[in-house]
Amino acid sequence: MNPKTLPLPPYLKALAVLTLLTVVIFVLIVGKSILIPLAMGAFFAVLFTPLCLYLEKIKFSRILSCIVSLLCMIGLVFGLLSFIVSNLISFSKDFANVSIRISSLIEQVDQFTSTKLGFQQKLADELDPNALLALVNENSGSISKFAINAIGSLSSLVLIPVFMFFFLLYRDHLVQVIISMYQDTEPELVKTQIIRLRKVVLNYISGVGKVMVILALLNITAYTLIGVDHAIFFGLIGAILNIIPYVGPFIGALLPMSYAFLTMNNLLSPLLILGAYQAIQLLEGNILTPKIVGSQVNLNAFITFLGLLLGASIWGVAGMILIIPMLAILREIFDLSSSTKPFALLLGEEPKTIKSKPTSDENSNS
Repeated sequence: MNPKTLPLPPYLKALAVLTLLTVVIFVLIVGKSILIPLAMGAFFAVLFTPLCLYLEKIKFSRILSCIVSLLCMIGLVFGLLSFIVSNLISFSKDFANVSIRISSLIEQVDQFTSTKLGFQQKLADELDPNALLALVNENSGSISKFAINAIGSLSSLVLIPVFMFFFLLYRDHLVQVIISMYQDTEPELVKTQIIRLRKVVLNYISGVGKVMVILALLNITAYTLIGVDHAIFFGLIGAILNIIPYVGPFIGALLPMSYAFLTMNNLLSPLLILGAYQAIQLLEGNILTPKIVGSQVNLNAFITFLGLLLGASIWGVAGMILIIPMLAILREIFDLSSSTKPFALLLGEEPKTIKSKPTSDENSNS
């Protein structure tokens, strides 16, 4: 047997995988200032590829179709960011009577403990309304700064449109580059797999977008019926944060609950928001996501949780948003080759065994 064809021992394969992972993580950390806008530019390019193809089909040039798609993306993102920032700035005006609201709640707690439990805490006498107002204003400002900084970390607002434009402009060239990397495989087969993968990615991203739109409408309707101010803002934020599994939906519900507790004159509103959140999440997890996004790129819960931790530690908020679709795409790529199918199985859900129907002979024997 030729020594060059001897398979590697399992421990060397494991060592090679660990070394590769270490190098990849190191590159992701060092190059995050470029890789984050590069990744977001790629996702926007995939999302706007159908528009670009449609414009080219109706006799637009490649460059002109890319420019129109780019302008649509910039208008959409700029409008969303302007809406979020303007609402964050206006929150400080809504917190003017927060100290009075908290003082009233503490007086109710003192009255309850005195009449029902038989002891007096006298928390209201120790309360400083000015200190409470200063604390709330400071925290609201820090929330605004955090949101603005998070938006800034997600995008080098100059690089993302540039990368998106070039991905759209050179998409055919990139396909040819990938085909040339697989010289031992039939070019048409590689091209077919690339087109299939691009459709899978597009279906995944567009499916997530459709779910976000439906969640936004449901959130806005629920918050409006409850009577929460800025219902559109909280509904959109909750839908956008839903892209971050586990953590995002919880934060999306916690924000309107805290706002309702601090600004509304009853304790029922936060409870109603919590009930609406539970109902909407139940609908999203059992109907919307399985039906719209589908199960072909689903990740198992452990990989999702581990990916969130890894993405947050490497790229912060941007990593938490980007890591899930990136892992889903990797799972689909791994599933294209028999040599990498074990990695696809590691990332995905355990396949369900389908019970075969009993044959007529089995029925007769029973």
